[in-house]
Amino acid sequence: MGATRFRRKVESLLAGTDVQINGDRPWDVRVHDERFYRRVLHEGSLGLGESYMDGWWDCERIDELVTRLFTAGLDRAVVARVLALDLIGAILFNLQSRSRAWIVGREHYDIGNDLYRRMLDHRLTYSCGYWKEADTLDAAQEAKLDLVARKLGLEPGMRVLDIGCGWGGAAQFMAERYGCEVVGVTVSQLQAEYARELCRDLPVEIRLQDYRDLSERFDRVFSIGMFEHVGYRNYRTFMEVVRRVLPGDGLFLLHTIGGNRSVRGTDPWMHRYIFPNGMLPSVRQIAAASEELFVMEDWHNFGPHYDTTLMQWYRNVESAWPDLADTYGERFHRMWRFYLLSSAASFRARKNQLWQVVLSPNGVPGGHTSVR
Repeated sequence: MGATRFRRKVESLLAGTDVQINGDRPWDVRVHDERFYRRVLHEGSLGLGESYMDGWWDCERIDELVTRLFTAGLDRAVVARVLALDLIGAILFNLQSRSRAWIVGREHYDIGNDLYRRMLDHRLTYSCGYWKEADTLDAAQEAKLDLVARKLGLEPGMRVLDIGCGWGGAAQFMAERYGCEVVGVTVSQLQAEYARELCRDLPVEIRLQDYRDLSERFDRVFSIGMFEHVGYRNYRTFMEVVRRVLPGDGLFLLHTIGGNRSVRGTDPWMHRYIFPNGMLPSVRQIAAASEELFVMEDWHNFGPHYDTTLMQWYRNVESAWPDLADTYGERFHRMWRFYLLSSAASFRARKNQLWQVVLSPNGVPGGHTSVR
């Protein structure tokens, strides 16, 4: 198949997406290297992302481009061949085992606090903000943390576990605002060091620890943006650990990105460059993992808020790039831009969701009050 035929094939796939090759609208693809067509056809999303990193094509609004591809279902049509190879590995091996759980810490969260300081809010909250009544990133992230606290009914003196504590912003908030004693666990060395310094004068303990090693009791447990790293083979184990550390009258809040269907693999480009061994759970998988361990008290979806959050992160990075360029380089810049904008598109197209699920071991007497 010659270059012209590869191009025609790509154009035929784009039919009905309102995306044109070398068009003049912000979401149209401008191709600089004719090898782009063959690469996308043979490698799907991996080829699309890598060829952008290599400068083979550009687009003024990648978020709008990818939204159109997702809405048309084109992501599922072109990634099957590459995804099949990753799926075989996910089926044969536990990609999120104890020994492999530390990989994402080293390869994603430890790439440099300087980048995250410029991208995120002042607490370095690397998860979806709650924009219901907020108009700034700082306000949206504080609203999200307060939402978690109110859903859990936090009170002074409670002992609280934060699974996947990141840079410690949530632990700091719960200790300062609600008078709680907090234990946070993470698999990132840089996150742990930063969080310990941030919370040094508070009743907060930060541990570099795998969640599977937890055993002591806590009054409340929350996990914000960490379940995406657990993997389908370990969902049940995760829920069993949470149940083990909670008393009968405790509460657990799970804040996680989720997908509309159950999968056992992930997007090949995202796996290779952004979140190694990551995987998005489905409603069915979360329900199955928690069955007979918990009562589901509340399920809140505010996925569209992640679109807003990601676009603000993107604007922050672009604004700060002159100060970051020498450290990270242009190929990383293009990779990070593609990551943030294509992720925003996944929420805009309602392909991905953001869930907060409140679970109790035995059911809250009289019912749990939903908080919005």
